Amino acid sequence: MSDVKKVVLAYSGGLDTSVILKWLQTTYGCEVVTFTADLGQGEELEPARKKAELLGIKPENIYIEDLRETFVKDFVFPMFRANALYEGFYLLGTSIARPLIAQRQIEIAKATGADAVAHGATGKGNDQVRFELGYYALKPDIKVIAPWREWDLTSRTRLIAFAEEHQIPIAKDKRGEAPFSVDANLLHISAEGKVLEDPWQEAEEYVYSRTVAPEQAPDKPTYVEVEFERGDAVAVDGKRMSPATLLTELNRLGGANGIGRLDLLEGRFVGMKSRGIYETPGGTILYVAHRGIEQITLDRGAMHLKDELMPRYAELIYNGFWFSPERKMLQAAIDQSQGPVTGTVRLKLYKGSVSVVGRKSPNSLYSLEHVTFEEDSVYDQRDAQGFIKLNALRLRLLNRQQS
Repeated sequence: MSDVKKVVLAYSGGLDTSVILKWLQTTYGCEVVTFTADLGQGEELEPARKKAELLGIKPENIYIEDLRETFVKDFVFPMFRANALYEGFYLLGTSIARPLIAQRQIEIAKATGADAVAHGATGKGNDQVRFELGYYALKPDIKVIAPWREWDLTSRTRLIAFAEEHQIPIAKDKRGEAPFSVDANLLHISAEGKVLEDPWQEAEEYVYSRTVAPEQAPDKPTYVEVEFERGDAVAVDGKRMSPATLLTELNRLGGANGIGRLDLLEGRFVGMKSRGIYETPGGTILYVAHRGIEQITLDRGAMHLKDELMPRYAELIYNGFWFSPERKMLQAAIDQSQGPVTGTVRLKLYKGSVSVVGRKSPNSLYSLEHVTFEEDSVYDQRDAQGFIKLNALRLRLLNRQQS
């Protein structure tokens, strides 16, 4: 423990990370640098600065950064080019935020001469793996401190007692047990644990905060157009926007129409099953829109290969291997496919559903001449006979062998 001189802590300013901050000071006797990232979680971050200062952190050791644009441009958008879904449903909202936080912690550690990093993830979840795989990939010799795997503050009562002993301010709503645990960023908000632990019981409406109930959504559908360039969304309803601004607008539209709710029982990387309630309104629209523009611009072979690669790509992100060579290899293949993925998709939003109702592109592979039911001069239907016979040859020979 005495080997640690300075540690960069991923710090939210909440009860848990404030206790961790003081625990690092008292247990390791080290200097602490706090890093607080604005990823669009919707909370004021300046209170985190004041809390850190109150706990004795020097102003030059307090880092509070707005990373929303970086988050969407360099992490969310590359992932959405792959149409990534974990276990068929999850849009990876928590998973994709962790490598960015880990990356900035390591960069700050290098800039400040810190020899360690710390996080507040528990020993039961995926986040500890995601953070630490990121740390080690970017700085193999970094020391990692994971308090939840080390200390004896194993209950809310003990955390509060520690906070009171060290004069750490405690919000009134933190003295009782929170009804569930929350993680939020610009892509999604998740809730898990406590009242949500019985997978048979439907989540109460108070669990949801970013979307109206589909039953309460407008009775008239909302139409929206999303424009893409080389696989990335660049405009909504003809208005060009930065990545974070665009996702914020899609969140507004999706939330108002009850879109993006998911009740998922997922297989954690550490081995257990967990239940999460996710809201990803803008991401759900973006996912459907991206698949819509690919329908008209991507060749069948490229699209089908992407769909084969996607589960592996999604699993890598979920498990924390964003910085792995295999994820980078898959990303290169995915990005190569996105050259022609330019155009506009029109979507219909209605009471929790989002569907593609129109698509157009200067790179369209759709040929009305070839597909029409009317008379044409470009396709000879007699060619299909040979095509079918050649494809049937191995089946006919196999049947002869088995007869």
